[in-house]
Amino acid sequence: MKQFKLPDVGEGLTEAEIVRWHVKAGDPVKVNQIIVEIETAKAVVELPCPFEGVVAALMADEGETVDVGRPIISVDDGTGTDSAPAPASSAAPGPAPERGQALAEDMVPAPPKEERQPVLVGYGVKMGAAKRRPRKSASTPPAGSPAPRSVQPPARQDTGPGAREDTGPFTGESAAPSVREGVRENGAAAGAAPASGGRVATLAKPPVRKLAKDLGVDLTTLTGSGPQGSITRDDVQSAAGAVPAPAAVRAVQAGEERIPVKGVRRATAQAMVASVFTAPHVTEFLQVDVTETMDAVGRLRRLPDFAEIKVSPLLLVAKAVLVAARRYPMINSAWDEAAQEIVVKHYVNLGIAAATPRGLLVPNVKDAHAMSLPDLARALGALAETARAGRTQPADMAGGTITITNVGVFGVDAGTPILNPGESAILAFGQVRDMPWVVDGQIVPRRVCTLALSFDHRVVDGELGSLFLRDVGAMLEDPLRMLAWN
Repeated sequence: MKQFKLPDVGEGLTEAEIVRWHVKAGDPVKVNQIIVEIETAKAVVELPCPFEGVVAALMADEGETVDVGRPIISVDDGTGTDSAPAPASSAAPGPAPERGQALAEDMVPAPPKEERQPVLVGYGVKMGAAKRRPRKSASTPPAGSPAPRSVQPPARQDTGPGAREDTGPFTGESAAPSVREGVRENGAAAGAAPASGGRVATLAKPPVRKLAKDLGVDLTTLTGSGPQGSITRDDVQSAAGAVPAPAAVRAVQAGEERIPVKGVRRATAQAMVASVFTAPHVTEFLQVDVTETMDAVGRLRRLPDFAEIKVSPLLLVAKAVLVAARRYPMINSAWDEAAQEIVVKHYVNLGIAAATPRGLLVPNVKDAHAMSLPDLARALGALAETARAGRTQPADMAGGTITITNVGVFGVDAGTPILNPGESAILAFGQVRDMPWVVDGQIVPRRVCTLALSFDHRVVDGELGSLFLRDVGAMLEDPLRMLAWN
């Protein structure tokens, strides 16, 4: 019998929501068969099974939020033994163990040797030899003090050579190993207070420690109510006198609805707040006559090279941004706060903001600067289709360098877009509509739109932002300039 624990899928998450199970108890499963969909702070991810056998039990319900490292499914592989950690003992503390017994408890037993299975990278059990835990001082405790307790973690499940520390979203802090590996105290009842202030700190996850710091709560004074005596958010809020009422009894007035903020929406909210209060935003606007661009879009649609490819004005806006970014490389840069450096990127991963039922996503087209116009059109179409279908993966949203948000599809003229974290510029493309325009001294109807460029004033000064926006507008007024400047 083997248990599959919720892994960190490569983005430093601490929890995820079970969206949909693809199997049920009694179903046979094979290695790398998709068994469940989870929603992280960035995307919906399909998880494959690292074992072969029969599903014994689903250990989390659909819609439930599960911490990383918690078992979510049990698979009977025919071994007849359960690889899950044994539950913590609740027996009363006994006399101090003998030296031989203490030595045995200080050794972490290696998992039983078994034939290697082909498992997906990042999942599965890593076989290893026994390791000795560091011994504390062997000094005799004072009379009347309780006998020392040995701390023994269960066999851990490695997430592979590329595994990353378990970090909370946007905190930059690593969870303590004792939390991630499920350290328990032998002889201590569940929920018992840790023995020292140092243990309290390790039994609180980084977001909880940050909450305690923000609220001015001393963790060493708290008794944890979570698993293995860990400190929870409710413990901290209760100590600060800010504990919320349970959802079941929370007062809801007639005509109100409460929607839990989690997953993509919570991550987006945190990212936008961090962006606004970190990067000094400046937004500039430019009205542009895009009549020639709209005519060019119609001609492109009739070319054989664009057969069965969706061509929209966004394609030429994207091309104009790519050409202008090569003319002004600093617009495609990032501010490195830790190193106090500006990172100029001589490649463009072009982000396109997409509104989806799950919230705002910003997937990006990798190496868009090196694509031909037909290839760029295909990439933009695939990106939009994947986002609408909810199949955007975390890797698709990582590494963006500059972003376009097409607010014109909603009938909006302009806005002040917020920078995607880690980038220095974002262009909002407003709706194209007929307006009176002066051409050669005559007022004539033209197709006009408004461009809005927000940029990080630490990296991009007003002159650079204005030149970039002016050139994008000039290329949309006369698309031939794209060929001249390309």
